[in-house]
Amino acid sequence: MTTHATGTFEVKLSPLTAHAAGDPTLGRMSIDKVIHGDLQGTSQGEMLSAGAVSSGSAAYVAIERITGTLHGRTGSFAVYHVGVMNRGAGQLTITVVPDSGTGELVGITGTMAIRNVEGKHHYEVDYDLPGAAGAPPPAR
Repeated sequence: MTTHATGTFEVKLSPLTAHAAGDPTLGRMSIDKVIHGDLQGTSQGEMLSAGAVSSGSAAYVAIERITGTLHGRTGSFAVYHVGVMNRGAGQLTITVVPDSGTGELVGITGTMAIRNVEGKHHYEVDYDLPGAAGAPPPAR
């Protein structure tokens, strides 16, 4: 049974040296997030991007590891992002990396969506977790 989690987050993106340093169409950034809501914790990751600012077209890929508590279950999992902007029209897919869950999040699968509303970042996670449907978190 799929479970839905929502909340907000703050993100800090910091430039990193790109493999093709000096090419203004390529970028590399570190990602650091503080996450609030049904999922509480932090994440760290990296993003690679390519784009043509003049046309409003670009693409990015990113991987981040999220560590914290999701609906009372503690652990971590990784997600990967694939984002494409085609002349201003955007499409973003964020998916849980298979078998990346640790702790009480072992076996997690699912997707994530991100929205920016009035300058504030919001997330939605739709996930499946073995043994999670209607059951309390495992005893510690």
